[in-house]
Parts: sequence; structure tokens; C-alpha cells
Amino acid sequence: MGPPNQINPEHQGDTMRHRFIFTPCTTLGLVLFPTLALAADSQCVDSGTTAWMLISTALVLLMVPGLAMFYGGLVRSKNVLGTMMHSYVSMAVIGVLWVVCGFSLTFGKSILGGVIGWNPDYFMLKGIDETITNGVPEYVLAMFQGKFAIITPALISGALAERIYFRGYVLFIVLWFLVVYSPLCHWIWAPDGWLFNAGANGVIDLAGGLVIHVSAGVSALVAALFLGPRQGYPKTAMHPNNLVMTMMGAGLLWVGWFGFNAGSTMQSGLETARALTMTQISAASGALTWLLIEAIVFRKATSLGFVSGILAGLVVITPAAGVVQPMGALALGAASSIVCYFALIMKMRLGYDDSLDCFGIHGVGSGLGVLLLSFFIRDSWMAKASEAAGRTWTAFDQLQVQLLGMGVTIALAASATLLICVIVEKTVGFRLDQQSEFDGLDKSLHGESGYGIAEH
Repeated sequence: MGPPNQINPEHQGDTMRHRFIFTPCTTLGLVLFPTLALAADSQCVDSGTTAWMLISTALVLLMVPGLAMFYGGLVRSKNVLGTMMHSYVSMAVIGVLWVVCGFSLTFGKSILGGVIGWNPDYFMLKGIDETITNGVPEYVLAMFQGKFAIITPALISGALAERIYFRGYVLFIVLWFLVVYSPLCHWIWAPDGWLFNAGANGVIDLAGGLVIHVSAGVSALVAALFLGPRQGYPKTAMHPNNLVMTMMGAGLLWVGWFGFNAGSTMQSGLETARALTMTQISAASGALTWLLIEAIVFRKATSLGFVSGILAGLVVITPAAGVVQPMGALALGAASSIVCYFALIMKMRLGYDDSLDCFGIHGVGSGLGVLLLSFFIRDSWMAKASEAAGRTWTAFDQLQVQLLGMGVTIALAASATLLICVIVEKTVGFRLDQQSEFDGLDKSLHGESGYGIAEH
């Protein structure tokens, strides 16, 4: 189902910790102390799975500088550093919050009627120093999940680019992480989360179609509408400053997404291979479809269109990579590019300023995947769902569960984000003043210049 399926909601005393000083998995121990070895078997580290989860953790973190490059290349040169800082600062701010309370809020036992989680052993990660869960040190699982928490608010910054105070953005992501991400993650991914247990086998969201992309996309739209457009938008041309950097960022995102999706299986086996394969297929399908659209409409193939297609293919498969097969991945990637392309056209017609199309790509594309996956689920998964339901479980049954998850995600993200925007604006300020916006983020907020030149 989702990344946290393998994470225990709370520790059960010493049964979740090493009881012996020596390593119980050594050959000598198995020969000389068979009884002891069997008793400690649950505490053995699965080196293969652990190695893969370490790699996946690094791959997901690699996506953050990839996102910074992707966004940084799309803005004007006077805002390149400020825009990249929005991604990078999340690694520090959310990285600390995750250790202090985030892991406990998301994967702790449900409290307050299931609104949020809490586990004292997860506070400051103080209780997992010797814990191994399903063969993987829980430190690794905590850090893997922490990277998801880091990149999610960073995605939102794409809709707010070139017109927000840095201090306001920092306060925004702190509040958003606590009020939106943590509860939503707990509901969908924690073993006792109410959406995790909805229907026959819960809401399907392998790696964050709802938890990450739809929540970020909806919040981005709300924040963009709250802030209003950039000065001169849409009449003034606002060309990307460095599409080469954007393409490099897209490449890093594509590579990192293998850890994002395949790592979310929390194993190193068949399910991992399936998720990785579907991720590759959907990304390629999305990129190719966008090129075909441009070929028909413009008789040209643009680099910006290509990377947009890559992202469209990646976000749509994020919730579905664990349950669909190659034909489904091809269809989802193609459908996502088509729908996202028209979503960007609608943005221009409606006139709202989602600067870097966070809602149009992440929100729309991943939301499409959350719903359409219902019709491409492999037979073996549906058989298990039918067994759990005690009747034949159909695609339309699962669609109802997915729609529930979608509705809850949109409602929480939209309402909470609007409230957060008001709080940030009334306290430290959110929308940049006119002169600072004219001068650019790099000069006015950071006292630097990305390329040693000025642009207005």
C-alpha cells in the first residue's frame, strides 16, 4: 500500500529492541546457539533490503536539488537563487521538524479520535536507537519518510515563485507541515489511519499521489490565488533564465523517482521491481506524448514541453506504481500529459498565476493517477481485496475509496492553506513589497546575484 506499512505505530517494550550484545545472525551463533538464534531472528538486519532503502533515501533527497534546479531555471535571472533557496531551506527546516516531532505525528499511534498520531518513542527519535522493523533499522525508515516530508512543501514554492518573502515562506512550510502534511500522512499511510483502512484494502497511494502531489498542488493553487499574480503578469513576458538547468533538474528528478516509488515498497523484491518498471514506463510515455502534442500543435519539439511530459508521467504513476501493469503505466503516462497540457491552457485562460505550474502538473496529474488507477489494477490485488471484502471487489468499488481520499485531501489542503496564508501575511508578511519584487529575490532578500548580472 504505502511506505509506512512496514513501520510499527508504537514500540512494544523490549520486544522491539536488540536483547543481546553480539550479532545474532552470525554463522557461529546459528550453529552453537540455535534456540537463541531463532529467538533473535526477528531482530536480524536484512542487509539487502536495508541497502536498497539506504539508496532510496539518498535518491529521494537527490530530488530536492533536482527540484531546485528545475524551478530555478524557469524563473527570471534576478530570482534564481531565491527560488532555489525555497527548495533547499526545506531540507533544514522540515529536516529538523521531522526529527523533533514529525515522525511521531505521522506514524505514531492515532490520538484525538484519529486526527493525528503520537508516539513518545518517536519524539526526537529517542526510542528507536536499537529498533529493527522487518529487517531494516528504523532509523533508515524514519529518514526515508523524512525525505518525503522535505520535498512536499518545496513543491508548493513553484506556484509562489518570484513574489514572496523568504521569512514568510519559512513560516508557511512550518505550519503547512504540521497542519496539512502530518495529519494527511497519518490518515493515509499509518497502519491505524482511517483512510489506510477504508474499503477493502484502503486508499491506494503507494508513494504520495494524495499525500504529496495532490495536497501540494491544491495548496499551491490556493496560495497563488491568495497572493495574486506577479507584477506585470500576464502581459509582461517572463522567460525562463536557464532551460539547460531546468533539463538537468528534470533528469535528477527522473532518477530520484526510482527511489521515490520503488523505495516505497519497503522491500527489495518483486514489488520493488514492479514499481520501478512502472515508473520508468509512465515517465517515458508522458514525455513522448507531450512531444507528440507539440508536434501536432506547434510543429516543434521544445525542451520545456519534454520536461513537462516527464513530470506528468512521473506524478501520475506515483500512487499507482504498486498495483498497475505495463499497459496501465503506458496509458496513465499518456493520459496525464494530455490532461496536464490542457490544464496549463486553462490556467492561461483563467488568468491565475501558478508561476511554475505546481497545480497544473502535480495536482492535476497525480490526482488523475489516484482515480484512474482503479481501472488498471492487477488481478492478484483485486483478488486480495475481494477476499478482504467478502465479496467481489470491482474497479468502481475502489474508485469510490479513491474519491473519498481525494475529497478529504482537497478539503484539508484547501481550507488549512487559506488559513495559514492569512496567518503568515498578518504576522511576518507573505507577499513581497513592490520594490523588492521589482529588484528580485536575489538582491532584495539575499544580497546576492546568481549570475553576476541584474535583470528587471
